[in-house]
Amino acid sequence: MELTVERVQTGIRIEKRLLKVLKGLAEYHDLSVGDLLEGIVLHAFEGKAPFGHESRQKIVDLKKIYGLDLDSSASHKLIEREKPSKKGPGKKGPTKKGAKRT
Repeated sequence: MELTVERVQTGIRIEKRLLKVLKGLAEYHDLSVGDLLEGIVLHAFEGKAPFGHESRQKIVDLKKIYGLDLDSSASHKLIEREKPSKKGPGKKGPTKKGAKRT
């Protein structure tokens, strides 16, 4: 049975290695990452496990490949690493017109 839905494009930020595992799993199941995420969320909303034994084993393998050492205990505890400034050492950003740098 097919269901007609309206999808929207969204921009989300996600941990880099987690995304690699999701992409690998989506490829394994011949799905898009969006379709995979929809399935995971729909299962979670019903309190059901989204993956069977074979998929869980594939996830273990993909986590090893991509160095993903996070588990559910990390949920809501992740903080973003500060990115280094593109300015070189000792350089200052632009000043207002006519202002002097100190």
